[in-house]
Amino acid sequence: MIGRIRGILVDKKPPEIQVDVGGICYEVQVPMSTLYQLPEVGKELNLHTHFVVREDAQLLYGFFEEKDKSMFRSLIKINGVGPKMALGILSSMEADEFVRAVRSNDINAMVKMPGIGKKTAERLLIEMRDRLSDWDGGSEGSSAPSAASLSTSITNDAETALVSLGYKPQQAAHAIAQVLKANPEIEDSEQLIRQSLKSMA
Repeated sequence: MIGRIRGILVDKKPPEIQVDVGGICYEVQVPMSTLYQLPEVGKELNLHTHFVVREDAQLLYGFFEEKDKSMFRSLIKINGVGPKMALGILSSMEADEFVRAVRSNDINAMVKMPGIGKKTAERLLIEMRDRLSDWDGGSEGSSAPSAASLSTSITNDAETALVSLGYKPQQAAHAIAQVLKANPEIEDSEQLIRQSLKSMA
C-alpha cells in the first residue's frame, strides 16, 4: 500500500498529475480540491494517497488533505460508487460541504454532481449518514481569479478535465463558454475548471 508520496511536481493536467520520486514518475489522479492547492510545476509536494489495484490497471489517487483521503475511502465503500465517481464528488464540493449536504439530507445538491442520479443520491444520503456521524472538519474559502487572456489550449484542457469528471462534452463546453463570457479575465485552466464546476452546481 502506498500511503503517502513526496516528490517534485512534474506536470498537471486535470485530473491527473505526475510526481517525480527519486527518478520514478508516478501518475496520480487528484480531485479539483487538491489541484487548487498544488505548488507550481518544479516544486516539491507531499500528498496522502490511496492505491487501487484492478485486473487491468494500478491507480494512485492523491489528496492534499488527510480528510479528503478519508472521505474518498468512505465513498468508494458505497455500492455503486467507484473511484472515478468519488473523485468527481470531491471535485464538485469540498469534503465539509458534502458532509453538510448529507446531514441536511440535501438530495438536490447530490444530483447536481456529475454521474449522480436520484437513486445514487438517495443511497449516498442513507449510507453516508452513519459513516459521517463523527466527522469534524473545517473548510477554507476559495481564492479569487487573476487577469489575462485565455488561449485555446487552456479551454481545451478545461473541457478535457470536465469530461473526465463525468460531464458530457456539450455540457462542459457550454459551461466553459458561459464562464468565459462572464469572466473574460480568467487566465489559466484551473480557474476556468473551478468556475465551470460552480456554474453547474
